[in-house]
Amino acid sequence: MQLNSDSFQPLQQNSPIASIALANTTYRQDAWRRLKKNKLAMLGLYTVLFIIVVAVVGPWLSGLSYSDQDLNETNRPPSADHWFGTDNLGRDLFIRVLYGARISLSIGIVASFINLTIGVIYGGIAGSFGGRVDRIMMNIVDILYGIPVLLYVILLMVILMPGLTNIFIALGISYWLGMARIVRGQILSLKEQEYVLAARTIGANKWRILFYHLIPNSLGPIIITMTLAIPEAIFTEAFLSFIGLGVAAPMASWGVLASEGVASLRSYPFQLFFPAMAISITMLAFNFLGDGLRDALDPRVRR
Repeated sequence: MQLNSDSFQPLQQNSPIASIALANTTYRQDAWRRLKKNKLAMLGLYTVLFIIVVAVVGPWLSGLSYSDQDLNETNRPPSADHWFGTDNLGRDLFIRVLYGARISLSIGIVASFINLTIGVIYGGIAGSFGGRVDRIMMNIVDILYGIPVLLYVILLMVILMPGLTNIFIALGISYWLGMARIVRGQILSLKEQEYVLAARTIGANKWRILFYHLIPNSLGPIIITMTLAIPEAIFTEAFLSFIGLGVAAPMASWGVLASEGVASLRSYPFQLFFPAMAISITMLAFNFLGDGLRDALDPRVRR
C-alpha cells in the first residue's frame, strides 16, 4: 500500500483520539510535572522553603537576638511567652533555634556550592581529557576517598580553629570528592554522543565542549548530588559544633544548641528536643526533595 497525503487527516480538537495525545512539553516542564506527583518530594520542598522563610523573617519580626539574656527567666518550659522555653541563661530557645537555622542552612548551602564548583570542574576535566590526565586526577581522588571525610574535617578544624568561616573552608575542600566522581562518570558517558562529535567537527575545542555541551547535559545528577550534600553538610556542622569544633559562642547553630541541651537533658529535656527536631526535619526534607529530584530528572523513569 502506497502512502500519500490523502491517507492522513489532521487531528481535530474534539476528536476522541485527541484525549489520549500527550501534550508537547519541554524536559524542564516534564521534570516539574513528575516532581509534583511525588508527594514526599513536594512535602520536602515546601518544608525547606518554610524553614528558609522562617529563619530569615522570624528573628527580624520578633525583635530579639540570640544573645538576649534574662536571668529571671532561666530554664522556663515551653509556654505562650517562650514557645520553645528558655535555656540556663534565660535566652529564648525559639529565637535561638531560628538563628541556628540561619547558620546551619548557610553552612549547608555554601558548602554545597563550593562542592559544586570544585567537584564539577575537577570531574569534568578528568572525564573530558581522559587518558593520563584522568588517571592522575582520579588517583588523587581515590587516595583522598580512602580517608574518612569526617577525620580530616576534624583535623582541618583543629588547625584552622573553630569559626564559621573556617567551617566553610573545611567542608568546601573536603566534600567535593563524590561530586567529582559523579561528574566524571557522566562526562565519560556523554562525550561520545553525536552532538559532541558534531561540535568537534565544526572546530570546537575541548574546553568549549566541556562547558557548553557536556556539563549542561549532566545537570540532572549534579543538582541531585548537590541537594543531597546540603543535609550532609548540616549534619557534619552540627556534629562539629556538638564536640566543640564548630561555631564559637555565643553564636547558636543547631549543633551548639544540641550540645548545650545534652548537659541538662535529665532536668530540662526540651532544651535538646527542639534543636534535635529541627536538624531531623531539615535533613528529612532535603532527602525527600533529593530523592524526588532524582526520579523527576531521570528521563529513564518517564511515566
